[in-house]
Amino acid sequence: MAPGGGLFPVYAEEGSITAFRGQAKFQLQTLYAGGRQPNVVVAMDGTVLATFVPDAALQVRRSEDGGKTWGDPIILGKYKHLFSGGGVTVDETSGDIFMFAEKYEWPRTPPPPTIYRSKDHGKTWQVQETVIHPAKNGDRPTMHMAEHGITLRHGKHKGRLLRPARFYGPTDTRKYLPTMYNTAIYSDDGGNSWQTSGRFPELGTGEGTVAELSDGRIYYNSRRHGDPPGAKYNPCLRWEAWSDDGGATWKDSAVCTILPDGARKSIGAGSGCMAGLVRLPVKGRDILLYSNCDSQGGDRKDVSVWASFDGAKTWPIKRRVYKGPSAYSSLAAGRQGTSSEGWIYIQLEGGPRHRYQGSQLARFNLSWLLQGEKTGDGKPSLDE
Repeated sequence: MAPGGGLFPVYAEEGSITAFRGQAKFQLQTLYAGGRQPNVVVAMDGTVLATFVPDAALQVRRSEDGGKTWGDPIILGKYKHLFSGGGVTVDETSGDIFMFAEKYEWPRTPPPPTIYRSKDHGKTWQVQETVIHPAKNGDRPTMHMAEHGITLRHGKHKGRLLRPARFYGPTDTRKYLPTMYNTAIYSDDGGNSWQTSGRFPELGTGEGTVAELSDGRIYYNSRRHGDPPGAKYNPCLRWEAWSDDGGATWKDSAVCTILPDGARKSIGAGSGCMAGLVRLPVKGRDILLYSNCDSQGGDRKDVSVWASFDGAKTWPIKRRVYKGPSAYSSLAAGRQGTSSEGWIYIQLEGGPRHRYQGSQLARFNLSWLLQGEKTGDGKPSLDE
């Protein structure tokens, strides 16, 4: 059983790359009709959970066979103005899963988010009474849309829950995009209370992603909503930053010269696109996967996945996952010893007629991804 008497066997957190290799595999299916804001995570027993927000209702679908078949949607809550559905976080110590919902109430300050907690791998959910402490400067983060959170596995902060978050200006308007910024929240008590991290080093950021490397450093990859006046950076590329204190502070920001931030000609205020990010659970290796649109024009379409084999230094391989209109995406990796083992999951907004037509769920393995296109940025390394 899990530590603390949980409901799942104790599986190894990380294993061999072999599980993600073998014959190339790829499968695609539609999960939701209409809606936005995808997240996908894998519970500690291997159940795959895909969350989405159709019809202003925060919903989740579960798969207990590795993503082959899916149960009916479970509705956690309906909101008149639901503003958030991202940042789903699996506590790898207890097995509990957290989901975040937030109402849109500008120009007033948004109320505290509603946090749902599941203790049975997503079958049932209860509202979790908790507190999210503001940042040291008094700013209160919003939970509005982000990639899923993570549990830290390495170093002195092992067991910490870490979830991307953000800070808005006085209102959610394009006027204030250049002053908004990313942050994160973290919990050292199993999700009962959360602290707000220091600010992401760059303004105009939002909808972040985080991944922990094998040495305990945290990689933060961020959308760029709108750069401050006078900025001379390519607006179609992503911001990166790092933390060496478990996500409490962020530093060493830089523009990633390879990874696109949505459609490459969609620039100006409100540009960019939410992305997916996951580190494969391979012991001693830092294989990261990133997903976003791969469009040379101004339309969001052709969501693709990029792979790094050296902890985000280079991104030598990419492959298109969905051909056609598509937008936000989220990535997850299967767990060793479960029905999800060896699979990589991506849930994305998309459809044949419109990018917000519904939710598509693809599962594939690393062998399939390696058959993709070389980017010219380094070389893949698969040595154990």
